[in-house]
Amino acid sequence: MNKPSIIAFISSLAIAGTVLSITPHVVLAQASSSAYYLPKGFKLTPFLSKTPVRTFKDYEVNLKDKTDYRVVIETEVGRMVLDLYEDDTPTTVNSFAWLARHHYYDGIAFHRVMDNFVVQGGDPNTIKTDSRLWGQGGPGYQFGLEIRKNLKFDAKGVIGMARTQDPNSNGSQFYITLAPTPSLDGQYTVFGKVVEGLGVLDKVVRGEPPAKPTRMKRVYIIEKKK
Repeated sequence: MNKPSIIAFISSLAIAGTVLSITPHVVLAQASSSAYYLPKGFKLTPFLSKTPVRTFKDYEVNLKDKTDYRVVIETEVGRMVLDLYEDDTPTTVNSFAWLARHHYYDGIAFHRVMDNFVVQGGDPNTIKTDSRLWGQGGPGYQFGLEIRKNLKFDAKGVIGMARTQDPNSNGSQFYITLAPTPSLDGQYTVFGKVVEGLGVLDKVVRGEPPAKPTRMKRVYIIEKKK
């Protein structure tokens, strides 16, 4: 089984008592005795399950019109907030949100991290200790590319979907760029960018795979009306 990654394309290019502080811009919402990070104006998009679900036949359209969505990725080395492009890439964002709302990404590792290139994660196989399986997993369904000329891998912090050589093999694996990577433009779906916590990417453990990979602790969707 081919790994849903960007390895083949790279090769062709020769790429080698807790106190919570609250600022005027942030509120912390309590849900199930856990605090969720909510930038000003945003609320938590409700979860669709209480515990992680990692096998599906397909995703369901689960986002509302005229709503701005972001994802909060809390890792072992810090928190990132990414703006999602729900208008430009609705299929990808709906799938990503569907998984996040089922706690799919909680506990999953960044299994492929290359300096000056990408941080890749989203494989449920990384919950297991056998790293030989890392990079091969998915949610049980696949979908196609959403290439938009206005969306490019032109900066650090751009999030895109990982896939095999088959353009219709997008699933749950994604990557976030560590530098501008124009060689990926037109080949992979861009569906968001980091808007808070860009420096967290520098702390993610490097390796293919890392001996002790950095894990996502919690991943959740937040929203506000446009």
